[in-house]
Amino acid sequence: MAPILKTPNLTLRPAIPADADRRFEIGAEPDENLRLYGIQPETAPPFTREQAELWAQSLIDHPYAWVIEGTDLIGTARLDRVDLIDRRASFAIGFWKTEHLGKGIGTEASKAVLGFAFSRLGLHRVSLRVLAINARAIRSYQKCGFQIEGRERETAFLDGKWHDDLIMGLLEHEFQW
Repeated sequence: MAPILKTPNLTLRPAIPADADRRFEIGAEPDENLRLYGIQPETAPPFTREQAELWAQSLIDHPYAWVIEGTDLIGTARLDRVDLIDRRASFAIGFWKTEHLGKGIGTEASKAVLGFAFSRLGLHRVSLRVLAINARAIRSYQKCGFQIEGRERETAFLDGKWHDDLIMGLLEHEFQW
């Protein structure tokens, strides 16, 4: 189970079953967020209580997943595919409301998870994928020290156009607290 991580403005903690109710109350993600994840909003299924329960259970079952809390639930962060032999993992973070974007919350939460990854898990490398059109997220990742390592062309078809994914990586000595 992931440990509780605290920052000046946030608490990142393991999910609990009651989070399903809170997540259901928040409701479906705004169309802007879905697009930044590479999902065409019109094709997204309606957000149901069952989906909220499955979401909570998937986080409970994940060894390195956190619910991000400020004054309420804000989003989630995860380290996926953690490989303690090769000392690497991939990183994912997301928020449910556009009002939480552009305020430094993502950078603060990311730094908490990355600090854990490098100092407590002893990882050497963390990577991620992000749509090239997601300039806000790219800036946040770069503030943590991530560098663009490559581009996977035309990975998401949104609003009648193809968009690329950027592959970004961060080595432990590059991490910027």
